[in-house]
Amino acid sequence: MEESYLYEKLKEKCVRCQTCSHGCQIAPNQRGICGVRENRNGTLAVLNYGRAVAAHIDPIEKKPLFHFLPGSRTYSFAAVGCNLRCANCQNFDISQITKQPQLSAVAIAAMGDKLSPPEIVKNAIENSCPSISYTYSEPTIFLEYALDTMKLAKNAGLKNVWVSNGFMSRKTLELIAPYLDAINIDLKSFDDNFYRRYCGARLEPILETLQLAKKLSVWVEVTTLIIPGLSDDEKMLRQIAQFMNHDLGSETPWHISRFSGAISWQLTDRPETPVATLGKTRRIGLTAGLKYVYSGNVPGMASENTYCPRCQKLNIERVGYHIMRFDRNGQCANCGENLNLILN
Repeated sequence: MEESYLYEKLKEKCVRCQTCSHGCQIAPNQRGICGVRENRNGTLAVLNYGRAVAAHIDPIEKKPLFHFLPGSRTYSFAAVGCNLRCANCQNFDISQITKQPQLSAVAIAAMGDKLSPPEIVKNAIENSCPSISYTYSEPTIFLEYALDTMKLAKNAGLKNVWVSNGFMSRKTLELIAPYLDAINIDLKSFDDNFYRRYCGARLEPILETLQLAKKLSVWVEVTTLIIPGLSDDEKMLRQIAQFMNHDLGSETPWHISRFSGAISWQLTDRPETPVATLGKTRRIGLTAGLKYVYSGNVPGMASENTYCPRCQKLNIERVGYHIMRFDRNGQCANCGENLNLILN
C-alpha cells in the first residue's frame, strides 16, 4: 500500500486529503472524489501508484507546449483517475472509471500496466526523449507516482512536464515545483458557474495555481477549449486574455482549441467550434497584449506558427507536428527579438 504524501488525520480515523482543492474529508473505508484515494483505518492509501494506464512517445507540441523544447519528443504516461468530471472530457475512459462505486480497491489498483518510476526514466532515455510528461489524465491524482518519477528524472538530466486542470492544492504545487520545468494548464472558462456545473470544480483555485506556478519560475502555457454556447462568450474570453496578460505575463502562450462533440464525454450534441470563432478569439488575445496566441485542432492553420511579436517575421512553422525552425537560438531571425523559447 502506498500512502498519500499530503493528508491530515482527523478524529475517529477520518482523514482530510490535501492533494487537490477539493480537500475531501474521507471516512474509514471511503474514497475521495477522485476515486483513487481510500481511507484505510485512518491512513490515506493511494490506489493507482505504479500502474500506467497509458504510455507513449509524443511530440512536445501535442501537450500542447509550443515554447518549451520545440520540436522535441516527450515520454508521456498517466495513471487512472481525475478530480474533475468535465462534460467535454476526451479521455473519460481513463479519467472517470475510478468513480464507479462498484469497483473494488483491488480492481482499481490493477488498472494499467506495472511501470515503475525507474523504468519510466529508463524508457525516456532509451528513446532519446529529453522530457517526461505527466498527462492524459490529471497528474495531481497520481501525485506520489509522478513525484517519485520527477525526482529520478531530474537527477538523470531530464525535464518534467505536467498537463493539468490546475485544480491542485498549494501544497501539491510547492511540493513538485523544484522538479517541474513546464506546465500546460486548462483554463476552461472565467465563469465559476461553468466550472461548478460542467467540471465539478471552482475557478479561483485554478487562477491561484496559474499565478503561483509563474512565481515559482515554472514555464506556463494555457489552453482554453472553445465550446459553442458554453465557453465562447466574447466578454469572458477577454477576461481570460486580460488575466493572462496582467497576472501571468504577456509572454505566456495561449492555446485556443476547437471543440468536437464526436470525442466528447457528455456534450456529443454540441457542434464543432466555427473556425471564425477561433480567429476572433485569437484577435481578442493579441489585442489584450498577449504575444503568442495559437489556434488548435484545425489542420493547416497559420495561427499555429510562431511569429515575432515585434516584426511579425515567421520563426517557427508548424504543419501538424512537423516543426520547421527559422529562429536564431530563440531570437527572431529578422530583428533579434526574444521569442521566449525554452531550448534546454
